[in-house]
Amino acid sequence: MLPNRPHYAARLNAFKLGLDEPTIANMLARAAAAGLDAVDLNFPDHFDGQSANDISGVLSDAGLSLNGLAMRYYTDPGFKLGAFTHPDRTVRQAALDVTKRGLDTLAEMGGRLMTLWMGQDGFDYSFQGDYGAMWDSTLTCLQQVCAHNPGLDIAIEYKPNEPRAYALLPDVATTLLAIKEAGAPNLGVTLDFAHVLYADEMPAHTAHLISRHSRLLGVHLNDGYGKRDDGLMAGSVHPVQTLELLVELQRIGYDGVIYFDTFPDHGGLDPVEEARTNIRLVNRLRTIAADLADNTDLAAAIARQDATQSMRIVGQALYGA
Repeated sequence: MLPNRPHYAARLNAFKLGLDEPTIANMLARAAAAGLDAVDLNFPDHFDGQSANDISGVLSDAGLSLNGLAMRYYTDPGFKLGAFTHPDRTVRQAALDVTKRGLDTLAEMGGRLMTLWMGQDGFDYSFQGDYGAMWDSTLTCLQQVCAHNPGLDIAIEYKPNEPRAYALLPDVATTLLAIKEAGAPNLGVTLDFAHVLYADEMPAHTAHLISRHSRLLGVHLNDGYGKRDDGLMAGSVHPVQTLELLVELQRIGYDGVIYFDTFPDHGGLDPVEEARTNIRLVNRLRTIAADLADNTDLAAAIARQDATQSMRIVGQALYGA
């Protein structure tokens, strides 16, 4: 049995593939058919022409719960030079205003988590940005977002780059430093496995640092080759690192939603079958992780930094070898 089984969610836009009418209702129906039980919605994208009450009704009809909303600034060309780091104060205020509308919508729908992916907040060239001003404006904006409704959790989903060549918050250390300086108790981190890989970090180590210095508010599982955000199925490239992350999540007591941030639409996979495969693979890895978390021989090998013994134990659990 899986301990503290979290809900599973996935990237909703993946379910557009193959739909003649890619409405929110149709995408949610496919997500439910895949075995998912929670969902994150993009704001304002998924609310175009629909009220919070309308979408809440569609969620209920599909048997899905709302995990939270994720802000999307990149759809507005006005934010190309940044949302929270834009040199124009009026543009930064516009980003704050749309974020606050998102928070109000989240509260109206009974959700608790707002995820901020600030990929447009960064720079592309040397001598392009005033680093001090960009840092200060980001902290000010984060503080205002967190203060708007202290009952809601705000998670930063960091990423090394894309669409900007360099993100202002590219890795776990920089993100944790910003959270410390912001000083807001409802601010934390969403860990995205592929982002962590190409930030040249070890996922389990990252999860530990987040839980030690902040709050782990979300986990995005996927996989890739560490060069970009590939969005491959969870455990398909890095099964051992995925397993170690799941063991760490077990140890720190994470019981939030696991969100499959994968891209079946990029390769033309059936999104329903891809989601089912993610669930099946992660359920299997979580069962193994539950056993390894309490394995005294593994704990002793790790304490000695005995990689040969720990790999034998992990190999036996994973492959029966």
